[in-house]
Amino acid sequence: MIVVMIRIGLILERRRRLLSLRYPRLSATGSGKRTAVEVALARHKDSFMADQRGAVAFETLIVYLFMVTSLLLPLADVAAAGFRYISAWGALRNFGQSIQYDPPPDVANASGWTSSKLAKADPRFPIQNFQLVCGNSACSTTNTASPRYYSYTTTVTPYRPWC
Repeated sequence: MIVVMIRIGLILERRRRLLSLRYPRLSATGSGKRTAVEVALARHKDSFMADQRGAVAFETLIVYLFMVTSLLLPLADVAAAGFRYISAWGALRNFGQSIQYDPPPDVANASGWTSSKLAKADPRFPIQNFQLVCGNSACSTTNTASPRYYSYTTTVTPYRPWC
């Protein structure tokens, strides 16, 4: 008995849906008459509902354009900046290895050594604020304390091929 009532309910619901598609509501003009566009749409409503083959192709184009413009292009910019940062990190590391394995012969007078080492650095990432530090301050003739280390920086600028 319940199965029969559910089937009747589904059939009635389906008929109501079909009727609402075939006879759309009256226009909001208040006159009660339908416009020519409403009549034409009501006449072809069943064919619109039955034939939706091009809907997916159209939606795919919209989704593709959205993803490319709002997701992939900004990610490409972030990736380019990341590659620049990784290149700068590698240039600093290579410079550090070169000065670590070839220390200055005289810690107190290392200006000639410093200029020769800066000339060998990667030109894409120029070394700035290069210092030979002894203890807490820069090395000099009076300060040759330990520990000795190097301090240097570089600047990563965005890659702009159009500039």
